[in-house]
Amino acid sequence: MQILLNTYGTLLNRDNEAFVVTNDQGKRRIPTDGITSIMVTRGTSITSDAVLLAIEHEIEIHFADRRGNIQGMVWSHKYGSVSTIRKGQLEFCRSRQAVAWIKSIIGRKLHNQQAMLMMIETHDATEAQYVQASIDHIERCAERLDALRGEAVRDVANALRGLEGTASRIYFEALNWGIPVDNRFGERSQHPARDIANALLNYGYGVLYAKVESALVRAGADPYLGVLHRDEYNRPVLVYDVIEPYRVWVDYVVVTLLAQQVVTEDYYSTDDNGAVWLEAMGRRVLVQSLNDYMEEVVKMNGLSRSRNTHIALEAQALAQKFKALNDKS
Repeated sequence: MQILLNTYGTLLNRDNEAFVVTNDQGKRRIPTDGITSIMVTRGTSITSDAVLLAIEHEIEIHFADRRGNIQGMVWSHKYGSVSTIRKGQLEFCRSRQAVAWIKSIIGRKLHNQQAMLMMIETHDATEAQYVQASIDHIERCAERLDALRGEAVRDVANALRGLEGTASRIYFEALNWGIPVDNRFGERSQHPARDIANALLNYGYGVLYAKVESALVRAGADPYLGVLHRDEYNRPVLVYDVIEPYRVWVDYVVVTLLAQQVVTEDYYSTDDNGAVWLEAMGRRVLVQSLNDYMEEVVKMNGLSRSRNTHIALEAQALAQKFKALNDKS
């Protein structure tokens, strides 16, 4: 469970072994049991006593901007990478193993995009043909991806980015068919969003980034040392690599919310420059919907676990891969 502080003026304090949320609607006491993280957004505040309570119970605190992007995190000092993992991670990024790993990451992303498009309910033969053609085009990208060969990631990086970019463009164009006409978007827009669909996607990805970074930190990996994404200063680039197969989970939640037509004008606002921003209600509904979805138990790699747990298991397996490589050197 996540505590989301997103209403202007909200204060999070401590009452013995529980958190207390205070805002214009009154006070609410929340026991620490079952709380995994706290998201603090602009216009809200948290006391040092609440921060210390979170640290004591290994509850992470994420500070997010209005796009949902995490600008900072507080976590327990009990986490942390051991030197063998970090040394192995550096070796891994330079090895042939990294080529196979990043190809598998992007390959999974493409196949998940295909699966998402297969779930779209089309209304006539023309729509169905368009979506199927998009699925087939992504499959051709996946085949070209599988054929790539290189001794190091730099040998295939440009080709990887090209194939991933092409597949994503085709995917989002087709994904529009699963969204009500009034909420369809012309193209992906990120900084900032130009429509409600992109605003929801951007904020949802921000929440997912935090979950992936948290899993990597807990596993002992360095989120700032990436494989494909390696040249962005002061950015958790390994998160950008690991998140790719899981983005479709945000897509599913957003498309479902839009298809159910529960999104109203209270969910968002548009500024003078045409940028669309989620308001408190929109953030609350999206985060709650995404958190519920992430807690659902699904079967992956032969294991039935929550989606959150599957991310944690992947981070742990990756950290062990780093450590094993260091042990051999």
